Amino acid sequence: MFLYDDLMDTLKEHSNECVGIAANMIGVQKKAIIFKEEDGSYTVMFNPQIISSSEETYTAQEGCLSLKGQRKTRRYKSIEVLFLNKKFCQRIRTLEGFTAQIVQHEIDHTQGILI
Repeated sequence: MFLYDDLMDTLKEHSNECVGIAANMIGVQKKAIIFKEEDGSYTVMFNPQIISSSEETYTAQEGCLSLKGQRKTRRYKSIEVLFLNKKFCQRIRTLEGFTAQIVQHEIDHTQGILI
């Protein structure tokens, strides 16, 4: 679980600056993300894919470790994500609000998209 450990260590090191990180942000060309949940726990997603989203969107102001400042972007209010968990078991999870926003941001990174 070296990738998981590296992602966790990096996110914790930058906890005052961010709440999520993608593997390619630490030089690993894999589709993996980790983020901090509202309850303070951490979730890792390997090969995350948004399989559905709400039609409703909103404009968000987001910052990023990769870029200085903040930028406006559009985000879905609710998403459904297919992924492999820490034990590489397939899961589907519905996310809403700020958690959905974080995951959308990090999945964008895995696809080479910066806000």
